[in-house]
Amino acid sequence: MIHYKELGLVNTKEMFQKAVKGGYAIPAFNFNNMEQLQAIISACVETKSPVILQVSSGARKYANQTLLRYMAQGAVEYAKELGYAIPIVLHLDHGDSFELCKSCIDMGFSSVMIDGSHLPYEKNIELTKQVVEYAHKYDVTVEGELGVLAGIEDEVQADHHTYTEPDQVVDFVNRTGVDSLAISIGTSHGAFKFTPAQCTRNANGILVPPPLRFDILKEIEKRIPGFPIVLHGSSSVPQEYVETINKYGGALKDSIGIPEEQLREAAKSAVCKINIDSDGRLAMTAAVREVFATKPAEFDPRKYLGPARDELKKLYMHKTIHVLGSANKA
Repeated sequence: MIHYKELGLVNTKEMFQKAVKGGYAIPAFNFNNMEQLQAIISACVETKSPVILQVSSGARKYANQTLLRYMAQGAVEYAKELGYAIPIVLHLDHGDSFELCKSCIDMGFSSVMIDGSHLPYEKNIELTKQVVEYAHKYDVTVEGELGVLAGIEDEVQADHHTYTEPDQVVDFVNRTGVDSLAISIGTSHGAFKFTPAQCTRNANGILVPPPLRFDILKEIEKRIPGFPIVLHGSSSVPQEYVETINKYGGALKDSIGIPEEQLREAAKSAVCKINIDSDGRLAMTAAVREVFATKPAEFDPRKYLGPARDELKKLYMHKTIHVLGSANKA
């Protein structure tokens, strides 16, 4: 077993306490490869933002669990080399079994999510509590989930929203012992969060999706005041990336995300962790497609992955400064 402290990582406990009090949210950026990791760390060091390196089950299979461990350790050293030792968490996103969460904890993860939201309520409590009891032995923090987000992300898929029931949160938190709670208030996984039929057009002719259910969030805050809340599926799907992808041969029709101003409002509440994955995928794909289309003779991976990494860094800096409010909070 490798303990996360040996890798220079931290858990989310202190990080979330500061974020709830300070009215900002910690970025949880998903990564699968070196270029994504370089972009995340360099952006967060430059903006002095704490960060959660988020790994899905699919990403773990793709990258290899042993390599991921050393990449996380390398990220800690890379931040120091860049001149500022920001707090870094290595977090399992959407763990679906006790065995997977245990394996991640044993391999140096400092935080895990156990997602039992698809299970009957009592089964969700039972599974979440089992993970919490193992994780807390090693000072690893645990995120649970109540409610279901629609959409597709890696191996997580659901056709419909089930909003979180405020009446359940006190019971769930008390009986499981979780350190944070992911809730469903209208965000969703993937780049295709809403159909045009679900949206209205603003004065500029831009499609605007239905607002997040801040009424549910406020009710939950009343029931568990100061408790760390997490939003999944919070990519905004920047239309400039969609347009670039489609311009250079892509087929992303009707890709609509969560408006950034709504995420900024959420970050001022007890929402202290906001997950962003699809926006990073879009930024990378747009940059790679543009190189392939405008420089068709190019075949050096560094010449298209380098621009993709630069675009990612720009996106992540924007998120920490203007959306999450986490800049200068490290």
